[in-house]
Amino acid sequence: MTAHLPQWRLISPPGASRSWWNRARTTEGETHINMSFSIEERGRPNTKEFRVFFKNSEGKFISPFHDIPIYANEAENIFHAVVEVPRWTNAKMEIATKDPLNPLKQDVKKESLRYVANVFPHKGYIWNYGAIPQTWEDPHHQDSDTGCVGDNDPIDICDIGNKVCSRGEVIKVKVLGTLALIDEGETDWKVIVINTEDPEAGDFHNIDDVRRLKPGYLEATVDWFRRYKVPDGKPENQFAFNGEFKDRDFAIKTVKSTHEFWKVLISKQTSAGELNCMNTGVSNSPFCCSFAEAETVVKSACASGPEDPIPSSVDRWFYYEK
Repeated sequence: MTAHLPQWRLISPPGASRSWWNRARTTEGETHINMSFSIEERGRPNTKEFRVFFKNSEGKFISPFHDIPIYANEAENIFHAVVEVPRWTNAKMEIATKDPLNPLKQDVKKESLRYVANVFPHKGYIWNYGAIPQTWEDPHHQDSDTGCVGDNDPIDICDIGNKVCSRGEVIKVKVLGTLALIDEGETDWKVIVINTEDPEAGDFHNIDDVRRLKPGYLEATVDWFRRYKVPDGKPENQFAFNGEFKDRDFAIKTVKSTHEFWKVLISKQTSAGELNCMNTGVSNSPFCCSFAEAETVVKSACASGPEDPIPSSVDRWFYYEK
């Protein structure tokens, strides 16, 4: 079943101190999205109460999961991506899929904030890590290629561009390929992308370009995902396709399939389970709410404050025999 999304309208954005812009227009058969996004932080960074909420170009609160359009340029397969974790950082920030408006928050394990370990020679995340909005890896669907169900999250991206992005930044990305991580029996796609504003973006068209122009990066990516949970006492992760990367066409097809699953989710044609589908921009969605209701959600969050220090243990290196 396919739900139809409304036509996104062009908004003339006022200036914003922390906004990310996408140039665009809409013509017949071709979709360009011209929107700007900004963030509002609530609570104190490095605490369980910290949240990063998103606003549209009018300063109205939105969901980064449901309201930011998947496409920046549909005809050229350019996608939007939300940066959850900037490169070289350790805090496991993620879109809070079960919370109203889905702000970014830090994952918590065993009552403690989660920081990804530094498994030598890696420091934190080795790419800008995030997700493509309006996608959903359906936990009820068994993937025909991996034989596993989806992980119930938006599809993940690893941006290999030179810029270290900001937490909550919305970027436009070109898809280059994908890796199929099998995480505790679930398919967890890792889509390799490059920011279209990167000076070298024009040189990258497929996964082989990454292998040729950034030698060692793909191998390091597999190594990172294989071992990053080992310091927590878990076994090495496994991969579909023997850890081989699939090419651009396969990756784009995978992203688009997760968009179709999201359409079914946001139109309430399948059970959302614990997911929160509150949105302000998908007008034909049963979960669509007013901007006033969205603002009430943000006002109920903790007030902003100074950040707590990051524990010194986060800088520790972990070594082990492969």
